[in-house]
Amino acid sequence: MDAALLDLLLAIVHHFLAFLLAALLAAEFVLVRKGLAARSLPLLGRIDGAYGMAAGLLIIVGIGRVIFGLKGWEFYVYNPVFWLKMAALAAVGMLSAAPTRRILSWRRAVADTVPDAEIAALRVWLKAEAGFFALILIFAAAMARGFGY
Repeated sequence: MDAALLDLLLAIVHHFLAFLLAALLAAEFVLVRKGLAARSLPLLGRIDGAYGMAAGLLIIVGIGRVIFGLKGWEFYVYNPVFWLKMAALAAVGMLSAAPTRRILSWRRAVADTVPDAEIAALRVWLKAEAGFFALILIFAAAMARGFGY
């Protein structure tokens, strides 16, 4: 495959996965609200699972861009903005663990609704995830314009 075409395809898939991740995080945020009923938990669990899968694929494709992309791996590894982006991605990943554990525990519980205090606590985690996700986009835009290199 032509190097330019591979670079283009990796970029397209990478961006698609980033937007998918944002959409799934937004879907979780919409579902996790006061009065969350037990009947909505399977859907929330599937969305959270898809979020994890999309994040994993995003990382794999991102590694592919670093290794096979036209900019070369040097563009990334010597760019401090890239490492800020990776730090923000790591923060999103770490912050997403608590909501995933909480959603799994809610699914195992037998209550008809999730307590509002637990909903409020989880929304704090989701807001923090969204904040760090925004930093990923900011750092990506900065890198695309040559900052840090």
